[in-house]
Amino acid sequence: MGGRIAALVLAAALAAGQSGARAQAPLPLPPVPSPSAALFPSLVADPKEPEFFATYLWQRSSRLSSRLGSVGFGQTIGILRARDWQLSIAAGVFSQFDLSSTTADLMNTDYLVGLPVAYRRGNTAMRLRVYHQSSHLGDEYMIHAHAQRVDLSFEAAELLVARELAHWRVYGGGEYMFTHSPADLKPGVLHAGLEYRQPGSLVRLGRLAAGRLVAALDGRSVQDRGWQIGWSFVTGLELADPLLLPGSGWRWSVQLKGYSGPSPYGEFFRDRVSSLGFGLGLAL
Repeated sequence: MGGRIAALVLAAALAAGQSGARAQAPLPLPPVPSPSAALFPSLVADPKEPEFFATYLWQRSSRLSSRLGSVGFGQTIGILRARDWQLSIAAGVFSQFDLSSTTADLMNTDYLVGLPVAYRRGNTAMRLRVYHQSSHLGDEYMIHAHAQRVDLSFEAAELLVARELAHWRVYGGGEYMFTHSPADLKPGVLHAGLEYRQPGSLVRLGRLAAGRLVAALDGRSVQDRGWQIGWSFVTGLELADPLLLPGSGWRWSVQLKGYSGPSPYGEFFRDRVSSLGFGLGLAL
């Protein structure tokens, strides 16, 4: 059900983007790559991609709040680059707050740090990343809900391959947790997705920014949950430097977000979550 809803929202967003693209003239100057552009650009709809965002969510879950504030602080920074290769450091903090309570308790925080190595040849790119994630319950939430910590923590190796086709990007791969706690956590994850960036622009602010429609669908199949798929979709307006290629340089976005599947929140990883909301995003 969640996958069908996500597909319908994605299709509607793409139809709007195609009509907007026909109505707008192309940018007057050809876009160029940013000098610091990532060889493997960040994933738009992956809930654990290190970026800055703030989202208000309405959701259904057996334990989580019906209204949730989700925020993220993070970035992937290139530290060494050859012609086709790039070594980066990625770090992010992802927190969820109970907005249905008067105290807005912190419920969960996930910490992620990793070393991605990216390779690019033409329209094909690869990312190999070794990373650590640890998760922690908020103290106030533990007191008010009498909750017990799970202390999810793991180290994983991830491999993704992406292919750009005109204004689309498709990617796929997986990851394996080679150390993990709890000990009975099953280690496999399959990961794939599809992204679209509108050609031309819907909004133009002179040479300051160009706004285009972005839509993305991301799926993660988790062995620990019997290979259930977590569907994440994002669509919205992305404002970026009009002189740079789409997906590179700084980017502000106004987003509609939805999710259905195994919880992406570390301490609640064995729960099931469905959510819909809106928010702001920033990539540097």
